[in-house]
Amino acid sequence: MSRKEAAKQMGIHQETSREWDLGIRKSGNKRFYPDGRVVDYNSGMTTYTTESGRRQSTANPSILALDKQIDQRYLSMSEREQIYALRVAGHSIRQIATKLDRSPSTISRELRRNRAADDDYYPHAAHRQAVARRARPKEAKLACPGPLRDYVTYGLRLGWSPEQICFRLRADHPDNLEMRVAHETVYQSIYLQARGGLKRELTQTLRSGRVHRKPQKKTDERRPRFRDEMINISERPAEVEDRAVPGHWEGDLIMGSGNQSAIGTLVERTTRFVMLVHLPGDHTAETVRDGLIKTMAKLPEALRGSLTWDQGIEMALHKSFSAATDMDVYFCDPHSPWQRGSNENTNGLLRQYFPKGTDLSKYGPEDLEQVAVLLNGRPRKTLGWKTPAERMHELLLES
Repeated sequence: MSRKEAAKQMGIHQETSREWDLGIRKSGNKRFYPDGRVVDYNSGMTTYTTESGRRQSTANPSILALDKQIDQRYLSMSEREQIYALRVAGHSIRQIATKLDRSPSTISRELRRNRAADDDYYPHAAHRQAVARRARPKEAKLACPGPLRDYVTYGLRLGWSPEQICFRLRADHPDNLEMRVAHETVYQSIYLQARGGLKRELTQTLRSGRVHRKPQKKTDERRPRFRDEMINISERPAEVEDRAVPGHWEGDLIMGSGNQSAIGTLVERTTRFVMLVHLPGDHTAETVRDGLIKTMAKLPEALRGSLTWDQGIEMALHKSFSAATDMDVYFCDPHSPWQRGSNENTNGLLRQYFPKGTDLSKYGPEDLEQVAVLLNGRPRKTLGWKTPAERMHELLLES
């Protein structure tokens, strides 16, 4: 017989029969779901018991909360209705994502996280779940006893880092989403006791051995590198950035054995022309400045535009260099070698002639000039297979 006839014969409502099929049972004013949810209609609270035994309680979202659109990043009620309709019509996840102008991963995650107890997807129920999950504050993941906290504690006592624990959890429990934790959550549970969870003595198991987190300075809070104010590479003119105008150089030092000796390297950004700076004896700021001034003096004024360098202490006297050559010095951001890409590439080529670990002080100006001639005579793909020397010669004729 049909569901309607069977429900009538049993003297129950059709919805009650559907809930029985889904494994939902009622007791008093509570409704028990097979996935562990218990809805109490007196208090308006939903209690959810996970596989690890943790219990989370969230209030049933109000009508205002359900209707509120926080940000365009989040799926709206109308979008969830479209997902349901398109899914019933047989569309794939990628087809649904295209129609909603969303990422396929967004649709896949929505169908996975907000499905009902029968593994099907219903838009209004999914929307209620998503809104209820947004409620803050949430209970810390490691605050309650359970297999997850025991695993993390065990890993820390073995000397594992929080990151190793995080990824090992995925390998040991691939199908249990409750056995997941981010390494930052582990750190917070140790250092921030208000977050609860792990004992303070577990800080001794961390490799750093710190009892408190070490504060990190922001970029704008760093102490200036030099006494004289630097010009950051972000202020470099566009004509330098796009290599449209010749005469702008990138520079650096290649170091010898034990960092006791060095050679200055200069590369012109447009032609890739190389000039090597002889630094006899040492590579202090005074020696580097004098060597750069002497080398740049060989160039015509039209080819002395600017110099881009990293924030090494050898350029502490950049102001006096600029005064002598009329060249602005632009400094790269810390740990950003790609901002001097041509120079970094050239330094790699130079290691063919000056291998790492050699004493660079044994090379004289003539040796450096010979290596520079060899590099400037190499055809370059970026120059249409012309050599840097040929391109520089063309520029000199034009000027």
